[in-house]
Amino acid sequence: MKVLHLEENHPALIEGLRVLGIQNDLAYDDSLDEVLAKLDQYDGLIIRSKYPIDETFLTCAKKLKFIARIGAGLENIDVPAVESRNIHLLNAPEGNRNAVGEHALAMLLALMNKLRVGHTSIQSGQWDREGHRGWELSGRTVGIIGYGNTGKSFAKRISGFNVRTLCYDILENVGDEYAQQVNWETLISQSEVISLHIPKTDLTRGLIDKKFIDSMAHPFWLLNTGRGSAVVTKDLVTGLKSKKIIGAGLDVLEYETRSFSSIFNQENLPPALQYLMEAKNVLLSPHVAGWTQESHVKLATTVVDKIKKLFF
Repeated sequence: MKVLHLEENHPALIEGLRVLGIQNDLAYDDSLDEVLAKLDQYDGLIIRSKYPIDETFLTCAKKLKFIARIGAGLENIDVPAVESRNIHLLNAPEGNRNAVGEHALAMLLALMNKLRVGHTSIQSGQWDREGHRGWELSGRTVGIIGYGNTGKSFAKRISGFNVRTLCYDILENVGDEYAQQVNWETLISQSEVISLHIPKTDLTRGLIDKKFIDSMAHPFWLLNTGRGSAVVTKDLVTGLKSKKIIGAGLDVLEYETRSFSSIFNQENLPPALQYLMEAKNVLLSPHVAGWTQESHVKLATTVVDKIKKLFF
């Protein structure tokens, strides 16, 4: 079996496949045309988000048996087209769920305790205790939208903080001992924190907009470790300015490219993005919630295990 790797991952991935007797060929620096020209030689494909896996791409994949995405999201893949060709599609949401859950919790606690602004104020020579009085998480109601791997991970990690946790999901019966599944109206009427753990789909695009923000019964903190497209940034800024949104922790932004590369790929930054970068009640990170030292290994070994189970 021959496998083509389009992007670099943890060495445990290549080593694990080698042990299974698989030939690993690397195409980290190849252009899309170069990849397509040789794709018909391969039984498997290892990807992250470099190229869209669409009909044009798949037409060149004459003998492909599987595509493995090192990560969770499948928005860059034409899933029906893959399935129609009887190509197995693998991903690894289990590999970085712990990392995402911890990152979301870290962002929430940092926002509520004003850690970043407290640190920067001391750096500038100020000692303002009253100005940095924060809030406690204990006793609050947390709403999670999207109760899959990372949503469950976040709920488990906040369970020791004496919170009431609600979850909303398009699937039924996903609630557990860490979160009570509720309808949409209950979520927006009771939540004081909203944490997004949803993929990029037509249903989730622009979900957090002016209508959503206005419909929330309480001022709230917003966390997004899912996909940037779920939040309409200009409406988020309006919510922050009106104080309906108390603070926002964003690991993802709608300005990211398909491959999640830098947002600084345009000469003039959008005003809404510029506001987020300067706001004291906003915490940004560069799409790294699932990007820990440990998850780097787990993502690789998870995919190896799934390939082994499927073919060996």
